[in-house]
Amino acid sequence: MPGKKILCFSFVFTVLLLGCTTLYAQDKRYIPIGRSKLKDTVVALTVDTADEKDIFDVIKEVFVKVDKKAKTDTIGTKPVLSILPAFGYTLQTDFAVTLSGNIAFRASPNARVSTITVNPAYTQKKQIIIPLAANIWTKDNRYTFISDLRYFKYPQSTFGLGSHSNIKNENPLDFSFVRLNETALRHIGGNFFAGLGYIFDDRWNMREKGQLNGGVSDYERYGSVTRAISTGITVNALFDSRDNSINPTHGFYTAINYRDNFTFLGSTSPWRSLIIDVRKYYHLPGDSENVFAIWSYNWLTLNGRPAYLDLPSTGNDPTFTTGRGYIQGRFRGAQMLYLEGEYRFKLTRNGLLGGVLFVNGESFSAAPGTGLQAVQPGFGPGLRIKLNKVSKTNIAIDYGFGRQGSKGLFINVGEVF
Repeated sequence: MPGKKILCFSFVFTVLLLGCTTLYAQDKRYIPIGRSKLKDTVVALTVDTADEKDIFDVIKEVFVKVDKKAKTDTIGTKPVLSILPAFGYTLQTDFAVTLSGNIAFRASPNARVSTITVNPAYTQKKQIIIPLAANIWTKDNRYTFISDLRYFKYPQSTFGLGSHSNIKNENPLDFSFVRLNETALRHIGGNFFAGLGYIFDDRWNMREKGQLNGGVSDYERYGSVTRAISTGITVNALFDSRDNSINPTHGFYTAINYRDNFTFLGSTSPWRSLIIDVRKYYHLPGDSENVFAIWSYNWLTLNGRPAYLDLPSTGNDPTFTTGRGYIQGRFRGAQMLYLEGEYRFKLTRNGLLGGVLFVNGESFSAAPGTGLQAVQPGFGPGLRIKLNKVSKTNIAIDYGFGRQGSKGLFINVGEVF
């Protein structure tokens, strides 16, 4: 989601100078940007950071006279509220302004940190984006309840079906979108969780402008509709042994999501899908702090005929980060296979600046029942700026290249995967 790619520069500086307010960035879990030394097991807070620097250190050295150590903030059972104006940029939205809000708390002193975040935004392309995400842990950490609620008024171009689709076949679409997605996971043992969820997606006022080159669009061939509802049950399994979910240096992550949409629950048509998300992290060389990360994301339509905008597509994974080098929605089809590798390394000894080199490939089929087409590559370099040395949160600034002249800037708070 563009809300996860908001780059908070000017207003972060302002908030810091006015009192070092605690802010929160998010990934799958929610990690503090501010200097909270949380006891959450998802962040390695025992690492010595005395020789490291982040943006807060640099700004304090320039603007703030510190007579004594700043008081560290902690998250307890009393909710902590943070509000932050910000701006950002993505290929899909161009420039965007947003007001990010976050509430963080613990259900008990030993519970993991629960968070509720909302990031309403308005973009240069006249898009309205209102996402609300929540991750609530019970007192004993046995259960976690995950919410994904969204409203989009979201003009977006499509370019046809399959990875053979041509960028010259751009077809601007307009639609409104609401998502209600609730998931409950139970701790099974070790790093393994499993549970069930309910998802409701409603798109309405769907209409196409038509291919800009005058051709007949795949959207029209597939079967254009003005409204499509997809609602059903999800079955979820998760294994996560990463040391830090927002910036892993080692470990293994696998998430499996099976979705079954039923007409008796209100779906326009029945269909089933399966998403398999696998990530692995290595130190390379083994005795260095450099990391080689691998990501496999496979999104498969098992049967049925989803609405056109429900089909797997570039940049529409939960974190909106697949396919650097291409605009969101560039490729779309009934089946999606995706693989990416990224090498992460330090540029400065204090960790303030880092770099990455990435390469990815994605293959799509066209309509349901068709085979996979050619792999489309993406690649590029990236810069990492340490936003917080405790949580290892980076500002990720990447420039990606793809085929048919596709290229652009990609900005994210936290690592892409």
